[in-house]
Amino acid sequence: MKGRNEWEWVFQNEDVCVHVIRPSRGQQVIHEVMNGHRPQVWVSDLYGAQRNNPAYQWQVCLSHQLRDCEYAIEAGDSLFATQMKKVLLRAFVIHKRRDHLKESTLYQYRCDLKRRLTQCLALTPTHKDGIRLQKRYTKIEDNLFLFLEDATIPPTNNISEQAFRMSKVFQKVTNCFRSDWGKDLFASVRSVVNTGKRQGLSAFEAIKKALSPVASFFAPT
Repeated sequence: MKGRNEWEWVFQNEDVCVHVIRPSRGQQVIHEVMNGHRPQVWVSDLYGAQRNNPAYQWQVCLSHQLRDCEYAIEAGDSLFATQMKKVLLRAFVIHKRRDHLKESTLYQYRCDLKRRLTQCLALTPTHKDGIRLQKRYTKIEDNLFLFLEDATIPPTNNISEQAFRMSKVFQKVTNCFRSDWGKDLFASVRSVVNTGKRQGLSAFEAIKKALSPVASFFAPT
């Protein structure tokens, strides 16, 4: 805005989607929006502010990890990144099939996946990107596959990425915001529209309901 970089944040769950635009990418934005609330699960990438989230559990977005592994493979790491990518892809396959698996079978799959992860982390990569990834996953191995233990946890934060799409289009068309009220209005409208979508409302219905002096927008219907 006005020549300054600002960042759009998306906080969402299955019922609500909140957009805010702030000049900071720091964790103070998280604390501002959450306002003392501590969610059960946080799904995000590995950016520092996201890692310092207030949730009880943190699930790492596996889509980002697949991209990082692919980048390391293309950069020349033929050992660790290749094997780690196979482990991540196997986790996705198990997740996709979980509704058709018995709990005992799913448990065996989880145990097998953890064994594969342990074997992968025991490798000795020589490429710098493989070494970097190995150090990363050694630190966060407990945050990789929580979604296989709880069906309500998604393996990625793709739904948040999807919530950004209209913002990207808007940015290409207008280039930037020129006032604080403009960015705040845009974030508010996106919050209303995306929250309404989760409640089965069209954009028009969501905005109309949000402007109603009687009905509470976030009240269940």
